[in-house]
Amino acid sequence: MNDKKETSIFTKPIVVWIGALISCFLWGSAFPMIKLGYSEFAIESNAMATQILFAGIRFVLAGILAVLIGCIIHKKVLIPKKTSIPSVLKLSMFQTVGQYFFFYIGLAHTSGVRASIVQGTNVFIALIVACLIFKQEKLSTRKIIGCIIGFAGVVLVNLTGSSLGEGSILLGDCFIILSTVAYAFSSVLLKEYTKTEEPVILSGYQFIAGGIIMIIAGLLMGGRLEQVTSKGIIYLIYLAFVSAAAYSLWSTLIKHNPVSKVAVFGFMTPVFGVITSLVFLNEGAGFNWIHFISLVLVCIGIYIVNSSKKNQKQET
Repeated sequence: MNDKKETSIFTKPIVVWIGALISCFLWGSAFPMIKLGYSEFAIESNAMATQILFAGIRFVLAGILAVLIGCIIHKKVLIPKKTSIPSVLKLSMFQTVGQYFFFYIGLAHTSGVRASIVQGTNVFIALIVACLIFKQEKLSTRKIIGCIIGFAGVVLVNLTGSSLGEGSILLGDCFIILSTVAYAFSSVLLKEYTKTEEPVILSGYQFIAGGIIMIIAGLLMGGRLEQVTSKGIIYLIYLAFVSAAAYSLWSTLIKHNPVSKVAVFGFMTPVFGVITSLVFLNEGAGFNWIHFISLVLVCIGIYIVNSSKKNQKQET
């Protein structure tokens, strides 16, 4: 089994870089599309219950789409084994419900800039959880330095032309941190569960389970979609595609590589988020030299963490 992992195409550096960057670009593009979706569905910025309902619908659609794509690729119906159902439910509680429930509440009580910077710590937390709690890999100086440089790029790109803004530390920043903790645990759990289950199955069914829970929670909290437009439906379908494609690809990379090697690319998500927001939302004056420096820092951090296995073996 180890030999298969070592010779898998998903362990090749070029495949890891391209696959992870595609995932991060898709996730980054979701930021402006969510805003455009809110506009089409007439969802106010303080309508937390409706936002959770909207997210739940998105993830159920994403799960169905992921399973359908998986069935086409594998040319068979993909159904999780009975023994895998607890894993799917546990993963959905961290990856979908926990991460996004805390994220939406936190975002409602802090500025977008602060939320982006705090969320950038998810790579650090994922590294700590994988190395120190689950003992999946060793924590090296190279990984720490790479993460610090990458995080510096995230901070720089989010401080461009704006201040940190005001917000609640308890309900704002702390809830965003809880969101990143949920994400970190979902990454390492995914690494464990893909040893015995197909990544696409885990991705699709955890989205469906988590989405249903969020829909029920949103409805019980009073959330309602008062306005539905054809353009809004297109945005919703795109967001579902983003979740299905990006997470399925990401989970496959996690299955075949150390968590840190893949997770460090997460620094690119807010960078792509800023760039796509500039394009689709016309926010700010456009791409400038600060964005370029941020991108360079993030790339350097990614390169350091993913640099030669020989050097990493010598360090560990």
